[in-house]
Amino acid sequence: MACKQMISGTRVHDVLIVGGGPCGLAVAARLSEHMPAANFSDDEHQRYHWIHRHRPSIKNHKTGLETRRKSSVTLQSDANLDVFVLDATDARFMARWDNLFKTFDISHLRSPMFFHVDPAERDGLLAYTYRNDREKELTELRGCVGKELSKHQRKKRERAGRQPRTEPTVDERDRNDYFVPSTPLFASHCGCLMDRYNLRDNIVSHEKVEDIRFGYIEDVSEVDKIFTVRTNKGVHYAKTVVLAAGGNPPQIPDMPTEGTDAVTHAMQLKEMPSPRIRAKLDARLPANIVVVGGGLTSAQLADLAIRRGVTKVWLLMRGPLKVKPFDVGLEWVGKFRNFEQAAFWTADSVEERWEMIKTARNGGSVTPPYKKILERHVSTGRLRLLQNTTIKEKSWDPVSNTWSVSLSDESQTLPRIDHIYFATGVQSDFECLPFLQSMCSEYPIKSCGGLPCITENMAWRDDVPLFIAGRLAGLQLGPGAPNLIGARIGAERIAWSIQDVLGARESGNDDDTRKRRQFDYLTGRGSRYDALAEII
Repeated sequence: MACKQMISGTRVHDVLIVGGGPCGLAVAARLSEHMPAANFSDDEHQRYHWIHRHRPSIKNHKTGLETRRKSSVTLQSDANLDVFVLDATDARFMARWDNLFKTFDISHLRSPMFFHVDPAERDGLLAYTYRNDREKELTELRGCVGKELSKHQRKKRERAGRQPRTEPTVDERDRNDYFVPSTPLFASHCGCLMDRYNLRDNIVSHEKVEDIRFGYIEDVSEVDKIFTVRTNKGVHYAKTVVLAAGGNPPQIPDMPTEGTDAVTHAMQLKEMPSPRIRAKLDARLPANIVVVGGGLTSAQLADLAIRRGVTKVWLLMRGPLKVKPFDVGLEWVGKFRNFEQAAFWTADSVEERWEMIKTARNGGSVTPPYKKILERHVSTGRLRLLQNTTIKEKSWDPVSNTWSVSLSDESQTLPRIDHIYFATGVQSDFECLPFLQSMCSEYPIKSCGGLPCITENMAWRDDVPLFIAGRLAGLQLGPGAPNLIGARIGAERIAWSIQDVLGARESGNDDDTRKRRQFDYLTGRGSRYDALAEII
């Protein structure tokens, strides 16, 4: 994939990606794919595929006002880019993802089949599954499909004075989409992408980024500004950088100074249970743990601990238990989520977008299958689920090596606790990331809710080609930014912008015109009949 470029004897990458997780893989794969067609159906391509890069009128869903945006159409290029990836976990894609799924012993993903990072085909994961006869590894998401109302049923509800249903419906035509893949199946599909685009050999380096700067470099690039990325192992130069990190490092609330080996954040989990608890269980002594958090991770931790032999688990949630299939509502997940996305993109301000993100995600939640798992553990007495409850105070006893924990609900008392696990997620505040301090100082940008106010082209600023993917790109991608769908859509937008920055332009010869017509036909741009006539 890489075509090394040397400036004054120094290698300067076209694209340097920080992070080898799903977002990093999505960007690398998309930059290698010359005929992307994964994000939208044909009709959605016509209206939404880089609507801000064409010149149709855009109607604000609130005011009805129409605006015409500046056109800046960029064509696909056959340029062989020099892409390099830095990952803090290992010298391969998806290393941290694989480690966490293995540690948590997660059998299936939460995401439906059309959430994946394949840029070539919207149903790429589904097609891969059936092509390899692995459909038995799929699990149906019950309750999502088959609840649509007929016209007669809607009128009957209206005559009865009942409130119309506000939640979206998914009809039987999309049933195949509402299955979740097994963890090995998804890993195999990602491996297929790495093989297809030759992303395994010398693409990813195991390095932790410490600083990013953008400017002129003496004896390297004195005409154009480039990036200098310093890591724990050296320095790299690049024309563009993609930040595909997962967010801020995990932090434990009110981190104690004692008993630090008996308190763990879920994202830093190495094994379950801990060696001390395993020793107690081997000695046939009771072991008690507390899990803090209201999302799916907390439920998975509680279930894993019980399956591994922990005597009793207390699961503390600061709010009520919320149950839904996905992190966001069906209106944001479905195959045809046009209205919500259009409303988000035409919001009047970043503050309005931030409010839409918070409303859509609405805190942590567990899936219906895990709700049943928790209920089963509660019925056996192995799990105590305490809702609307937080830790009021905790103190460490070095003699017994246990915690004394008091709760906000004083009617609840806990025995001595051997370990406390925090499944409280990670913070999203780009201004606190150590390696972005130079960028924040030299090229400051606004923030909202801890997220950077990046440009529509996914760039840090118009004059700074530092592109943001994943969770931190929420103000441009919407509530699905931290999920796999956000990784794929973000990669598409970033790839177009990178081509603009690097000056990738078609030369206009007959072969290029034919490729453009083929691309227009596949993505539904302009007149499909004209494009087809040119191809034939």
